[in-house]
Amino acid sequence: MLEERDKKVLCAIVQSYINRPDPVGSGFITKSYSFSLSPATIRNIMADLVEMGFLRQPHTSAGRVPTDKGYRLYVDSLCSGESEPDNRKFVHDLAGELESIKNDIDLLFEETTKRLSSFSHYLSAVLSPNAGVATFNKIKLLKHSGNQIVTLLFTDEGLVKNRTIDLGSEISQRDLNRIALYLNSEFYGFNLDEIRLRIMREMAEEKIVCDRLISRALRICKEAVAFPYDNIFISGFSEVLRLPEFSDVERIKDISRAIEDKHLIVKLLDSLLESGNTSVQVLIGSENSVSEMKQFSMVAAIYKKGDKPVGSVGIIGPTRMDYSKAICMVDLTALFLSRMLSER
Repeated sequence: MLEERDKKVLCAIVQSYINRPDPVGSGFITKSYSFSLSPATIRNIMADLVEMGFLRQPHTSAGRVPTDKGYRLYVDSLCSGESEPDNRKFVHDLAGELESIKNDIDLLFEETTKRLSSFSHYLSAVLSPNAGVATFNKIKLLKHSGNQIVTLLFTDEGLVKNRTIDLGSEISQRDLNRIALYLNSEFYGFNLDEIRLRIMREMAEEKIVCDRLISRALRICKEAVAFPYDNIFISGFSEVLRLPEFSDVERIKDISRAIEDKHLIVKLLDSLLESGNTSVQVLIGSENSVSEMKQFSMVAAIYKKGDKPVGSVGIIGPTRMDYSKAICMVDLTALFLSRMLSER
């Protein structure tokens, strides 16, 4: 455990490094902060912090920079409520701009990520509600052209999924309406994973195959609820490239791979959702369970539909992140998305 004065010096160093990405010297801390401590005492404290693993000395520089352990103590002090900037103007603007598109959930998520990255200057991501555990509300079936139909699937969590299906033979709109009535009465309230299992079981029973319309209904529903991956919306690559950390080509390659291989970010956001933790979570560098993300930090939170956690939103950036601002913005964005989904 650090003494209170040592903790304050560490937090001052971290905040100074966040504000300006240059190694922080004892002289700068002495001049910039009123600790009523001599320069020699500050130097001794910094030496102790290096020895304990909270700071490191890059190369031959006289200054120090935070380690992941140092950032963690700093973030924990923020979470205990020491300071938090007022970013409510961000959410006020967000609500004003996106209120009109809350019924188009994919567009809502896409625009939210764009605005979050624009305000934060980091990469932002929104993981849409898990399709497998989403609750079936209703399905609409529309004749399209030839043998093709369009399915519109609605869930209680706000997902609206459409898909074009080729049936291999023509079908009338009257029969499509009858099929929709059957599916809505049979599957209302089930989650999509349960529906998939039930369809597989019922299609294997001979008595179902004897009823041609029901058999066709099950085949249509099987395709309509088949979503192999959750949607993830990512924005802000151009924003992070402006940060000094990404003047290094290798770091650019790392963040590019994370964006291209979306399952890495999905894995992190999904683990947060599964944890059920409703507070903002901060993963700093080496704390990330995904090895490819250990050079970055993520600040993330879940959003809800009513009282039910359904998805997550996060910011990804270098470990030298403005955590105070990021925590506040992610928290407010999660609250905004929860409100938008609950009002639909």
